[in-house]
Amino acid sequence: MEIDTFDRKILQSIQKDCGMSIESLGEQVGLSRNAVWRRVKALEEHGFVKHKVAILEPQKLGLDLQVFVQIRTSEHNPDWRKRLAQTVQALPQIQSVHRMTGDLDYLIMARVANMAEYDQLYQRLTKNIHMSDVSASFVMESLKETTEIPVSLL
Repeated sequence: MEIDTFDRKILQSIQKDCGMSIESLGEQVGLSRNAVWRRVKALEEHGFVKHKVAILEPQKLGLDLQVFVQIRTSEHNPDWRKRLAQTVQALPQIQSVHRMTGDLDYLIMARVANMAEYDQLYQRLTKNIHMSDVSASFVMESLKETTEIPVSLL
C-alpha cells in the first residue's frame, strides 16, 4: 500500500490521540468522515497501525522507579535466548528488551515501585538465566519520553 500526505497526517494525529472521533480526525487532516474512516481501516489492515493503546501514568499507579538493566552474557545459544525470552515475557514490570550491538548484549527497561521491587525483579531475572554481568541505572529525570514515531509529511 502506498501512503500519501493525508495518510501520513492521519498516522501523525492518531499517534497523539487514537481515541479522537473520526469527525475530529477528518477536521484535522482536511477530509470527510467517510474518507478518513476508509483510510484508517486501510492503514490498520495493511499493518501501519500495530496496536491502539492507552498510555498510563506510572507514578499514579505507584511505579515511581524506572530502571534500565544492562546485561552481558557469555552464552549466545538458542536455548539461553529462549529462556531469556520466556523469563522477560513473564515479568510484567519489564516494558522492553533489546538485543544490542557493542559491549552490551541486552538492554531492559522496567518500571517498579521501589528498590525492594527492583531487587525482586533482579532475583527473578537471574534465577534461571546465567549472565556474566548485570548492572542497573535508575532514571532520575526524563527529558523526553514518547511512543510517537516520526512520520514525514513530505
